[in-house]
Amino acid sequence: MTTTIQQRIQSIDILRGIVMVIMALDHVRDYFHIYAWTDDPLNLETTTPELYFTRYITHFCAPTFVFLSGVSIYLQSLRKTTPELSAFLLKRGLWLIFVELVIVAFAWSFNPAFERFPLGVIWSIGVSMFLLGFLIRLPYKLILGLGLVIVFGHNVLDFPEATTGFQGGFWLDLLHSSKWTSYEIMDNRNLIIAYPFLPWLGLMMVGYCTGRLFSPQFDILRRKKLLTQMGIGLLVLFVILRSINVYGDPVAWSPQRNGLYTFFSFMNIHKYPPSLLYMCVTIGCALVVLPHLEKLENRFTKIMVVFGRTAFFYYILHLYLIHILAAISFYIHGHTLEKIAEGESVFKWKFVVPGEGFGLLGVYLIWIFVIVCLYPLCKWYDTYKTKHKEKWWLSYL
Repeated sequence: MTTTIQQRIQSIDILRGIVMVIMALDHVRDYFHIYAWTDDPLNLETTTPELYFTRYITHFCAPTFVFLSGVSIYLQSLRKTTPELSAFLLKRGLWLIFVELVIVAFAWSFNPAFERFPLGVIWSIGVSMFLLGFLIRLPYKLILGLGLVIVFGHNVLDFPEATTGFQGGFWLDLLHSSKWTSYEIMDNRNLIIAYPFLPWLGLMMVGYCTGRLFSPQFDILRRKKLLTQMGIGLLVLFVILRSINVYGDPVAWSPQRNGLYTFFSFMNIHKYPPSLLYMCVTIGCALVVLPHLEKLENRFTKIMVVFGRTAFFYYILHLYLIHILAAISFYIHGHTLEKIAEGESVFKWKFVVPGEGFGLLGVYLIWIFVIVCLYPLCKWYDTYKTKHKEKWWLSYL
């Protein structure tokens, strides 16, 4: 039985590691691609298939990670009492919100004045964990029902939000409707709402309930069958709803100049906030892949397990490493600190000059370099965690 449990956890870590590695590609593109700050890689008027794929593949990262976080929380519930797990989620949720506002905010900007506080993926995970700390006291079926209602029903809000002159306001933006809305919270200090939390909370709740399939008493063959059926079902639902073009995503697809770009339009779903169709295609693929990772063991999966087991540690390190490399590139291009001071507020201290950078080949080479540099650090940290399980603070990292 112990072996089976370990295999199940390892499959989750493999998939989590894969999406963490892919995620770094998008962040490298943000800092190094020549058009990263002058055009949208999903703009069908200007993108190329290679650039579109480079951006699109990273869509799978945030939802898969949030969903698997829910699964992992359920697995923790098998070895912790409800009060213990609730207290842990409340504290870790608040810790992650702090990390987003301080450690991650500085990693993105390198601005010592802290002029911008982005509410990104770590914030969304933190607030979802905090709220789940209360929700896990509810009956399992009620948590599942509420999670499904949020995931499948939150796009109802798209209709009033699409009306002319609609103003959501701070709380609705924080809940659902924000599209990188900026709010001044004090002089020269702005809060940027990138990830409104409602749909992410619903996804984590559904992930938590899906975690029951990974409990020791659940038959492995039945679990594989159910995960595959659920994944295929979500992909079929995506195709049906996307074809109807009425509900599930705020931006409709349309015929383009050729079949390939029409397909790009069909697949171009909304991430901010994550639409139902965005979650269907990303989680659908994740559920189809997950069963095939359970007994897969080779050099690649062993590396991905390391990244999956040290995901938070990896996340913080990769942001700082990528930004430091961007600063080095900035100086290599002959710029000085005065160039930073002259930039618009969004680019101050960012060490990014819009329209300056590398092509996709350069982006991919830097991405590979980042992953190679991070692996030994993550390997060391994974070993350290394994040998020092008595240290309570490690569970927060």
